[in-house]
Amino acid sequence: MTHRFMAGILVLAFLLPPVTAFGESEAERRKRLETELQNVERQILTQQRLVENKQEERQSLERDISIIESEIKKAQLGIQARAVAIEQLSDQIGEKEVVLDILAEKLGKQQQSLAELVRRSALLDEYSLVEVMLSKQNFSEFFTDVAVFQSIKESLNESLTVLHGIRRDTYEQKNALEGKQQTEAEMKQIQELEKKEIERKEKEKSQILTVTKGEEKVYQALLDSQRKTAAQLRDALFQLLGGGGGIPFPEAVRLAQYASGVTGVSASLILAILEQETNIGSNLGSCLFTDSHSGKGVMHPDRDEPVFLAIAKALSFDAYSRTVSCPIIQNGSRVGWGGAMGPSQFIPSTWAIYGGIVNYGNGWEYSKDADAIRRINGGSGPSSPFNNQDAFIATALLLRDNGANGTYNGDRLAALRYYAGWGGANNPANGFYGDQVMNRKSRLAQEIQILSN
Repeated sequence: MTHRFMAGILVLAFLLPPVTAFGESEAERRKRLETELQNVERQILTQQRLVENKQEERQSLERDISIIESEIKKAQLGIQARAVAIEQLSDQIGEKEVVLDILAEKLGKQQQSLAELVRRSALLDEYSLVEVMLSKQNFSEFFTDVAVFQSIKESLNESLTVLHGIRRDTYEQKNALEGKQQTEAEMKQIQELEKKEIERKEKEKSQILTVTKGEEKVYQALLDSQRKTAAQLRDALFQLLGGGGGIPFPEAVRLAQYASGVTGVSASLILAILEQETNIGSNLGSCLFTDSHSGKGVMHPDRDEPVFLAIAKALSFDAYSRTVSCPIIQNGSRVGWGGAMGPSQFIPSTWAIYGGIVNYGNGWEYSKDADAIRRINGGSGPSSPFNNQDAFIATALLLRDNGANGTYNGDRLAALRYYAGWGGANNPANGFYGDQVMNRKSRLAQEIQILSN
């Protein structure tokens, strides 16, 4: 790192606003938010341990009420943690924007100075020997001036190079922060759905206590009465997003068991994820590839758009009439990207991993040999994110690769990775997703058992 680079950083640091509008320094604000987030995350982990311990106990009134109360508390804390995290990221993005504004101003001045030197350099090149002798007392004085001039020009060029480097790095950092902010905002909106779940759980808790009056035998009888019969399950529909629609529950079980047989992931976990994604996706809405929000397309232009077009070409569908998930709109402003497809709600770049869309250096295209889903299913055509059987297998493959192993903790972690990626899976604020999936898995495992009897 050059001294000039260090000097530039120091100048920028001094130019950043040191104090907030409320008299709180930037350092104090960062420390306060970090402490607040750590406190909330510790409370979430405490509630999570309570739930995990209770899950090991035999199902009883006391145990289930404790789980409901802990899940309510966890959901409330999760929403609080997400809000703090977004506030932190907004501050950091704001700081990067200030730096970029300062850099733009400094670059403008440096470029003006360099342009003036270039103009003067051109004049120097046009000097004749006679003009030199008339303007200078001797050759030595002239060449000294030229040497100094060249040194200044080289220094300015080097300074411009350094400033461009700082600006490029700052843009990359800002884009990375915006990516994190997008993820946080997406999860926050999804987490708002948890508020409805909290209300439902509060009502459930109240109803249980009202009906049972705290008596265990009455509670066990209530549980038995609430379980669906095999006949009811045969007539039930399992809802799928992205064109799947409602399919008979026995058909959903058959597809899940088939995917389970080729991947080792439990059928109940596969169904739980698909049910959860359908619930989330239905709240995010549907968009066309051609839709625009705030001047931006629906999908990420580099990561997903070209892959989606390659999928459309391989499957021979009209990319411009196919519906996918919309970008998130928060407080009237667009946040992030949409583009999730079909029942498994994979974005195109994720589908490419299992669906055989590869880039050989000259664009994305379909490869039969790279199509992992087709290898499992057989058949003559490419796998499709909008085909139910393909989507079930894709979901199972991702869960398997995320570490699903049939245990409560292993399957919950795999679900969190499905939702938040490996980096976000250990974030306590995302725990609500794993909890919901595991609750669904428990219910669906019972229903699969009932259906098979």
